[in-house]
Amino acid sequence: MVRMPESRPYHHGDLRAALLAAAERTLRDRGAGALSLRELAREVGVSHAAPGRHFKDKQALLDALALSGYERLTGALEAADDPGVPLEPRLTALARAYVGFAVENAALLELMFTLKHDPDASAQLAEAVDRSGGAFERLIADAQARGEIVAGDPAHLTLVAGASMHGLATFAAGGRIPAEQALAGLDEHVHHLLHGLKPR
Repeated sequence: MVRMPESRPYHHGDLRAALLAAAERTLRDRGAGALSLRELAREVGVSHAAPGRHFKDKQALLDALALSGYERLTGALEAADDPGVPLEPRLTALARAYVGFAVENAALLELMFTLKHDPDASAQLAEAVDRSGGAFERLIADAQARGEIVAGDPAHLTLVAGASMHGLATFAAGGRIPAEQALAGLDEHVHHLLHGLKPR
């Protein structure tokens, strides 16, 4: 008797979310090169054609992963931001949220920044990137309005602060410094960022 191959259902309760979750696990464990729509379909238990309803190809899946990452990062930063607290602890809270996200999602963060600089990045991804910097931009604008930091182009000052945070986050996520050390040293890091390194 000929055994027919096991058929897999085409439909899934929330296939897009299941595929993204499985893709993120693969990204974290084995890297972007190991991602395959066919393998993801097998993992979530649907036919190999089913993912095509949501992602036309692997690049579309990677774009969706990056977009999801920026949306989650924005949520983490917005949840950490409290305009009612003084500048230094407010910036420290944002830095803690950013570095924490980077440490917990190192492979995803790398993908996010790779695709951010792709000249073919979608308008939707570009908008998500801009939104992710919103909390830092608001902090800079508020601090300037109160005379707590220098005047100047808020976008440029946001870039300066963001580059410092991203550098620390990248070191922690990549294992260049222990994550616990990076998080424990955030108060000092932010203090130096705001006050400089000259003796006082």
